[in-house]
Amino acid sequence: MNKVVSFRQMKAGTREDYQLLDAEADEYARGLPAVVLAALRQLGRGLQGYQVTRLEHSLQCATRAKLDGADDELILGALLHDIGDELAPYNHAAVAAAVLRPYVREEVAWIVAQHGLMQTYYYAHHQGGDRNMRDQLRGHRWFDAAAAFCENWDQASFDPDYPSMPLEAFEPLVRQVFTRKPHDPLYLLATPG
Repeated sequence: MNKVVSFRQMKAGTREDYQLLDAEADEYARGLPAVVLAALRQLGRGLQGYQVTRLEHSLQCATRAKLDGADDELILGALLHDIGDELAPYNHAAVAAAVLRPYVREEVAWIVAQHGLMQTYYYAHHQGGDRNMRDQLRGHRWFDAAAAFCENWDQASFDPDYPSMPLEAFEPLVRQVFTRKPHDPLYLLATPG
């Protein structure tokens, strides 16, 4: 039988209860790479109207990033940038950034968080909107990096003929990053290189 906490309200918890919960959370976190990979595979179900599935789009983005010589964290950001689509189609960028944020440097999380707004440059004017909405971010230290992320990888990755790498090629990277100690300054404050 599984151990459970003694409380019915958190304020009644004991040291032992919270030690148990910490141990359970650690055990769950060890399986996080498999959860992330399963969520990526779910993107293969398609998105109506596009010529590729969201999984294929993500693989194309990550492949382009890798071929452009991006570092591992940016490649992972390119792979996971749309992982929030399933649960938050109108706020997917924030969800994807939240998934990445405990494991990658701040720059990568920011780029992923802003890619939704940055991408409007390519389509908003066709829908009666302002394609330059991203200019509200201009002047931010990572604006140019986010613009390049979108220009070179994201907006370019809807091509059914593009020879993207398979998900299996990125699995070691997913496993490596998502088994890091979360919120470790060694990674969060690191500079690329």
